[in-house]
Amino acid sequence: MAAPMEKIMSKLGWIKTVEMHTGGEPLRIIQSGYPKIDGDTILAKRRFARDNLDHLRKLVMLEPRGHYDMYGAILVSPDLPGADIGVLFTHNDGYSTMCGHGTIALGRYAIDYGHVKATEPETEVNIQCPCGLVKAFVQVTGGRTGQTRFHSVPAFAFATDLDVDVVGHGKVTVDIGYGGAFYAFVSAERFGLDVRKSRTRDIVDAATAVSNAVKEQVKLRHPDDDDLAFLYGTIITDGNDEWSDEPTANICVFGLAQVDRSPTGSGVTARIALQYHKKLITLNQKRTFESGACGSRFTGSAVKDTKCGEFGAVVVEVCGHGYYTGEASFTREDNDQIKNGFLLK
Repeated sequence: MAAPMEKIMSKLGWIKTVEMHTGGEPLRIIQSGYPKIDGDTILAKRRFARDNLDHLRKLVMLEPRGHYDMYGAILVSPDLPGADIGVLFTHNDGYSTMCGHGTIALGRYAIDYGHVKATEPETEVNIQCPCGLVKAFVQVTGGRTGQTRFHSVPAFAFATDLDVDVVGHGKVTVDIGYGGAFYAFVSAERFGLDVRKSRTRDIVDAATAVSNAVKEQVKLRHPDDDDLAFLYGTIITDGNDEWSDEPTANICVFGLAQVDRSPTGSGVTARIALQYHKKLITLNQKRTFESGACGSRFTGSAVKDTKCGEFGAVVVEVCGHGYYTGEASFTREDNDQIKNGFLLK
């Protein structure tokens, strides 16, 4: 006789996931149970998922199956030559264009789950993200995957020393950088805060106010596609942008005031691009970036000059380690009043 859960799931179907984290930031990887996502390009797939399957994003990201700060990855067929896997990234408010902590975790996952054959001492995994092709390089020792570094899409400084009027704070000077997604950057000192010591709620409030101001007052653009031209979040930093062998800390607030527990891989990419643009670092000068939320660390360095349309750009290498936390199966029952998920603000 089938167990009660087996009876329920055989009738309703289920979504199966692999659970990971990188630097404390979760990654819920959809293994099976999602409908086919249509689209000739990965950005078209992103639009299709947003317009037609968003109820499923809410199902697996939000409570009672997820939580306010859950993050996810939906594997899709890539359309770029040479890509091993394609991915859409999900969060509490929609779909991002790049995710560094997710890329680091997916490098291990792609090998361990048979998408890419392992070679020692390092295996290359080519991941098509909505922002473009990202190359991950995964350490493999004795058949076991480990630390992962990735090379970003061209990252660039969009604007520096830009004044915006922020509600409750007056004029605030920000930098805007692109690292697969656009971020505004501002020092915590401007708000009388400390990214390592202040209450997370206070940092979230300051970052959200900056994001709202930038979205209202600054028109972003990306040379490749208009779908990439939106502000993903604001990163509050310790202000230590000039190169040092000491770690520099930051906290990223993105989506619907969602807090990244990790140092934020795409944020590190954009921050390195800004530092390189300002001549605060040179090529191959490695920095350590620390999460103000939990103390986890990534390293980052500019490794290659390039261009992105009219912008001078740089390829950035970010290194970290993803870890497995489990597997899960999710379902829903029709008579469950909150079956589609909810967001507790």
